[in-house]
Amino acid sequence: MRIDCHLHIVGNGTGGTGCWYHPRGVTKYGAPYMVRGVGLPKSALTGDLDGLYAAQMLKFVRESSLDAAVVLAQDEPYRDTGEKIAHTGSFYVPNDYVLGLACRHAEFLAAVSIHPARPDAHEELERCLAGGAVILKCLPNCQNIDWNNPRYTRFLERMAESGLILLAHTGSERTLPVLAPQLATPRVLTRALEIGVTCIAAHCGTGLMVLDPDYFEVFVEMTRRFPRLYGDNSALACCNFRARPSAIRRMMEPDLAGRILHGSDVPVPVTAILMWAFGLLPYRVWRETRQIANPIERDYQIKRALGFGADTATRLAGLLRKV
Repeated sequence: MRIDCHLHIVGNGTGGTGCWYHPRGVTKYGAPYMVRGVGLPKSALTGDLDGLYAAQMLKFVRESSLDAAVVLAQDEPYRDTGEKIAHTGSFYVPNDYVLGLACRHAEFLAAVSIHPARPDAHEELERCLAGGAVILKCLPNCQNIDWNNPRYTRFLERMAESGLILLAHTGSERTLPVLAPQLATPRVLTRALEIGVTCIAAHCGTGLMVLDPDYFEVFVEMTRRFPRLYGDNSALACCNFRARPSAIRRMMEPDLAGRILHGSDVPVPVTAILMWAFGLLPYRVWRETRQIANPIERDYQIKRALGFGADTATRLAGLLRKV
């Protein structure tokens, strides 16, 4: 099974989904470009965003070279002591929404989002496991989650026991408010890996050139220590200066290639222009991929043209818990 391990779901709450969307900072100005990038009109932001977006993602997956995509929930930030940090998140996607999408459509796999400091975190984890969750998604630097905090040990032990994978953002983040920049490093996953949780470091710790710290070498070093650590190549085919040519080439070297998973990060706009500018792809490939209207397929074809093997898309299937 070929899987996109990193597909965002967004919504504004139409139809009683429980989603909300309040873009802040750069995201506020980029939102119209993101919806247009997935073939939706700007009016969708204030219309039936939930229904239109989910239907469009389902269509894209069905019409792509992939068989399924992991759809991501998004929890709110919390303090270590369990209090919600209000008015800081840009969007919220309830676990029930992605679990429901995955239940109705075989092309969707559910990645729930649970802040481990929530007062109901353990109960919510059990509920989501029973509901068919295969991954837990988080942004440690945006949601204020330090997985090395000893108070989260029991939560991580239950994840390891159940086989629930931890997909954590690492590296730069410029589309959501960052509360704890020190938690952008892959080292935030150390305790989880020691406990036995299979972890995916989203973006492999890469940082925006000049602007943010780059933790790619930290990720590489950690793969030598932890056989359960993987990285995804999401957002690398975007106009964000996240990936250096040397890092992309390094991901495909024999000792690291087996740890890389395919992910798109849609609705982040997909383009090969930087890959061409960096000399990683010929002009012809950029032109050809520009003609692919489906961003999920465009991203997959760009990654294949870069040299990522077909097994980057099939690898996740062998790691997922059975539901």
